[in-house]
Order: sequence, then C-alpha cells, then structure tokens
Amino acid sequence: MALPVVLVHGIRVSRTMWDPVVGRLDRPALAVDLPGHGSRRGETFAMAAATEAVADAVDHVGGRALLAGLSLGGFVGIAAAGRYPERVAGLVAIGCTARSTHLARLYRAAAALAARFPAQANQFSAYAFRRALPRPAADAVLAGGLTSEVLPAVVTAVAGHDQLGALAGYPGPVWLVNGDRDPFRADERAYLAACRDGRLVRLPRTGHVTALADPVRLARLIEDAAAHAERHDRTRSAI
Repeated sequence: MALPVVLVHGIRVSRTMWDPVVGRLDRPALAVDLPGHGSRRGETFAMAAATEAVADAVDHVGGRALLAGLSLGGFVGIAAAGRYPERVAGLVAIGCTARSTHLARLYRAAAALAARFPAQANQFSAYAFRRALPRPAADAVLAGGLTSEVLPAVVTAVAGHDQLGALAGYPGPVWLVNGDRDPFRADERAYLAACRDGRLVRLPRTGHVTALADPVRLARLIEDAAAHAERHDRTRSAI
C-alpha cells in the first residue's frame, strides 16, 4: 500500500483548504480539522490537542503517514513529528520557518483584535483570500468557514512551542517549503540546520497564502516527498 498523507490546514480556515490538492494525489490522503477550526469550531486550541488530532488522523489511515501542513499546519506538523516520530514517515512543512517569538510580537495584537471582532475579521479574511487566490482555491479555503476568534490561542500555543527542538528530535526526512516572497521564511536557515535529515525547497514568485494557488505543483511536491519517505522507510527496514 502506498504511504498515506495527512494534511494540516492553516490558521482560522479548515481541512477543506486541501481539497484541490487531495483530488490530485495518487495515494490515500486525509485532511484533518484542528481544534477551534472547521467542524471543531468552539473547541479550545492548544498544541497538545492539535498534535493529538494529527496522530488520530494518522492512526485512521494506517498508523504511519507523511504529514504535510501549511502555516499553522506546518507548525503543528513539526510539533506532531517531534511528539510522535514513530507515526510520521516524513514531513512537508510549508510557510512556517519564522521563529515563534518573532511571530508572537507581530501577531498578538492583531489576533486580539480579530477575536474581539470575529465577524468583521472573517469578512476581511474572506476578501483577502479571494483577492490572493484563483477562484477554485479560494472557494476551497472558505468552504469550511472561518474562525478568527481562535487566533489568540493559536498565537500563544505556537509561541510557546519549541519548533527547533522538535525538528532536532525528529529522525525522519523533512522538506521545508517556502515561497520566495513569503515573510514566514525569515529563519529558514535555522530551521534547516535543526533538521537531522532536511532539505529546503523554494517556490518561485510565491507568497504565503499563494502557495495554495497551484494545487498541481503542491500535489506533485507532496507525491515526491511521500515517495522519498517510502524509500527511507524501506532502507531503514533493511538495516
């Protein structure tokens, strides 16, 4: 059986974000809703609960999978790989190589404002997604609803997690994927140095959200990573 893929969404959106990519993968794939998002709206977001949601999804598809996450999904994927390395055959972490302390300073005030006025924040976010993405990608992002009220808890959880430590403790292959115009790539060299088996992939003419604009490219990248992880597992089993 081909190695399955578990996909983890970004902040305030949901698993539907990945629908255009899932439809282009040639292997089993499952996108998961994190606490406080999508079908789990109203739940409290915490990193432990988020990684448990990912581990449950991995168990659902057979107990071992490639993880792929964008933005918040990448941060959660890193945390899940560090916490459950036996379940994670490989990791594709997209748009999530900025140190969490930097993110907290930049986003804490904005997150508090969004949580205070979530309806307005959701309207603005929907407008921004539709401006940034082709219609099919934007429709997928918005299909599961927006939950801007979760932002403060997410910022606190990500800022409080040791991403570099989690990467250093994870023995499997890691792809750090960044758009060349994405501000979240600020500390990508530090993240790469923390990986025991890492590689850095740059997406040309691509920002943070616009990584979703080309689902064919993302699906091909994930397929390549999954095939590499399969070879890695076979080599490990042969030793």
